[in-house]
Amino acid sequence: MILSIGEILADMIGTEKDGKSTYQAFCGGAPFNLAVNACLAGAKVGFIGRVGNDPMGRFLQERAAKASLSYLDIQVDEVRNTTLAFVSLKDGERDFAFHRHDTADYHIQTSKINFCDQNLSIVHLGSLMLSEQEGRAVAEEIANRTRSAGKKLSFDVNFRKDIYRDFQEAVTIYQLFIEKADIVKFSEEEIMEYTGESDLISAMQSVYRKDMLLIVTLGAKGCMYRLNELQGIIPSEKVKPIDTTGAGDAFFGTFLACIENKEWKKDNIENALSLANKAGALTTQFLGAIQL
Repeated sequence: MILSIGEILADMIGTEKDGKSTYQAFCGGAPFNLAVNACLAGAKVGFIGRVGNDPMGRFLQERAAKASLSYLDIQVDEVRNTTLAFVSLKDGERDFAFHRHDTADYHIQTSKINFCDQNLSIVHLGSLMLSEQEGRAVAEEIANRTRSAGKKLSFDVNFRKDIYRDFQEAVTIYQLFIEKADIVKFSEEEIMEYTGESDLISAMQSVYRKDMLLIVTLGAKGCMYRLNELQGIIPSEKVKPIDTTGAGDAFFGTFLACIENKEWKKDNIENALSLANKAGALTTQFLGAIQL
């Protein structure tokens, strides 16, 4: 089983007409999107997240129940509100602004998680919680318990410097978890900004360590990977995007489902990445990150 832990939130996707902006709520949050896509790709998947006891929290609980996950724990916070992400679209590309001050997403309770479950193979950790001290404590506990139990730790960097006090603080915090993870995903834009390198190969080299499966998505060009001496570029299908929200999550969820319990050899990795590219491309053909 793949267990994804992190934020579930409401993506408020905006449209403009006659000088007015209208927002429609969609179920979102990178770790939840990933869980849904891993399930669609055939894996047994669990998800743990936290929402507020408010209309948006109840909306997310209702939608999440339709995802047919093997395990679902949507915790309800009686004090804090549900996290919102306002999304503006231009030519299918999205720009995020988070409504997130002491909200529920980074106060996840982990005491009931059985990391030693023999059916559990991969634990995926969301990154939004890292911007807050309480969230970092939760993430560190998850990472440490995952590794102690001998499970694979997956981490999607989703580098967002705008929710940190300064750039270097963001780099330092993300680095702690990149170094703990077995499978790490960046987008090309994220890894270039994170490392400050002038080319992709140098950027990948600067974050790489032995036995890490490092994946960089390249948008319409596909993706690139490295695992020790293995490396390659896997092309993607070209599509005209309607909304790119959740494309990376669809890609990574599909990849984890297709690589789970398989040997990390060239054919298995590249086949999983090819299927992941297709899933990411398909997700750009509708509004919102997932369809429930």
